Amino acid sequence: MNWRNFILVVALGLSSTFTFAQSNLLNAKTPDQIGKKTEAELVADNDKPMPYGYVHDRDILMGKRTWEIVDLDERVNFPFYFPIEGDLGPDRKPLYKVLIDGIKDGKITEIYDSSYFTDKKSLKDIEASLVFIDTTDAGREYYNAGESIPEEYIVKTQIEAFHVDAYKLVGYWYFDKRQGELKYRMLGICPIVPDVYTMNNDVKDYIELFWVYFPAARDILHEAKAFNDRNSAMPFTFDHLLNSRRFNGVIYLEENVYGDRLIKDYMKENAQMQLLESERVKEKIRDFEQDMWNY
Repeated sequence: MNWRNFILVVALGLSSTFTFAQSNLLNAKTPDQIGKKTEAELVADNDKPMPYGYVHDRDILMGKRTWEIVDLDERVNFPFYFPIEGDLGPDRKPLYKVLIDGIKDGKITEIYDSSYFTDKKSLKDIEASLVFIDTTDAGREYYNAGESIPEEYIVKTQIEAFHVDAYKLVGYWYFDKRQGELKYRMLGICPIVPDVYTMNNDVKDYIELFWVYFPAARDILHEAKAFNDRNSAMPFTFDHLLNSRRFNGVIYLEENVYGDRLIKDYMKENAQMQLLESERVKEKIRDFEQDMWNY
């Protein structure tokens, strides 16, 4: 076999891989067959998130827990936000929709009220923060008169995917002395949304809706695909996006002796200094790895 034939075989092999990534798009005879794989393909895929390697406590030379906020107004973070409207098929969901659907289906169960993962939240607790039902002044007149309130006087406010303003992430930076490198392990993720009770006010209050323990939700996040604008035949999974840190986040808190004091609590009323302090925390963590190789 000459080099030309060898290159042709490799190219055909790669093209078949790309075709499988389209989930039967080119072979479907009807739209409902798109996204369905044959049994042979399902066995060959064995599509699971890459497991984390075991890290012994004695192998951690340095560790630091940090909290970041991922602003969805930034272009690099758009894969977590879109699509927010329209029927683009079951494979195109925003991250918020993936999390909510997983919680409602019972596939995501490790849900907590804070980033320290001490007190669990139930689906009933979350639903109370998602919907607010109120009546107009005209509807209250019907209520005071003892009559049933017409539906047009009932105002229902519900948190949707486009209401998500940002995500908070908590993770652990550590230096693995066995492998001699700095690594990051994500621990939790939390959507930031307006308080449903202040949605109709001029000034909205933003709350942490819930914290999901990330390692327990990796299977669900791996099944959900985020859009790849460079190659739609090879979409990213949300698990891959988060583990590979394909986003821009700003550190707003690092664990510290002051009871995990926020950066804004000691850099008050100065947004520029808060950003500089966030960068200082990042550089402090990165410099530890660099200093390991300086003698």
